[in-house]
Amino acid sequence: MDIGPLRDALTVLLGLATGVLSGMFGVGGGVISQPGMRLLGLAPLVVIGTSMPVIIPGALSGAMRYRDEGLILWSAVRATVPLGLVAAVVGSAISAQIPGEGHLLQLTSAGLLGFAAYRMAVAPGPAAPDGSATLDAPTSPPQGRAINVRYAAIGVVGGFLSGLLGIGGGVILVPAFVYFTRTEVKSAIATSLVCIGAFAIPGTITHALNGRVDWRVAAALIVGVIPGARIGAALTIKAADRRLRISVAAFLGIIAIFYAGSELLALR
Repeated sequence: MDIGPLRDALTVLLGLATGVLSGMFGVGGGVISQPGMRLLGLAPLVVIGTSMPVIIPGALSGAMRYRDEGLILWSAVRATVPLGLVAAVVGSAISAQIPGEGHLLQLTSAGLLGFAAYRMAVAPGPAAPDGSATLDAPTSPPQGRAINVRYAAIGVVGGFLSGLLGIGGGVILVPAFVYFTRTEVKSAIATSLVCIGAFAIPGTITHALNGRVDWRVAAALIVGVIPGARIGAALTIKAADRRLRISVAAFLGIIAIFYAGSELLALR
């Protein structure tokens, strides 16, 4: 699509949708904005780079709403972020070295989303007081060195894929927090937003230095993302945990199909 006011207006609307779904599901928003940017005519590698600076304000906006409800697990943030930041730099640095001019990375994102959807659908609920698994019972923040090691490992994988694919890492963090640490879904979403906001900082710098950020598109997306993330977070806070978990899984699965289909058409 030609650069102009019409494209800018459509980009703001894309940003609003991105923000709402980012705040609802704890993802960076790249899983929404990237297919949209491809439809607007941006090249695959520029799409990946441009999504990174948009993640930061969107994640911050949504996280502030969750913070007001006390849903962010700060102990998990402290364990997840440090190694995740390093991994995000590595992923950003090598993204341009992957063959396929970005198409292979986009197809990888689709496969990753499909796997995350499956994991989210079959994830056990948080531990109940008697030690059994439940879908809806609240859970206190996990404690202990073993849990912190799990958080750190999740951070490495999420950070690396955030930098490599420009998807924020939330599609890994939310299912992983729920599946491997038995975190309640709302807290997993809230904590994920804080982590992916941090992961996006080195990724943004790396992609910007390599000239892979379209700042006009990024600015238009941010205009929509910031209010959208607040709206999405408010909707999630009101939702029942079991329904929310299934909604997250369905959301990721639909986006995976859309991702794969759009990239296969582009390759043709």
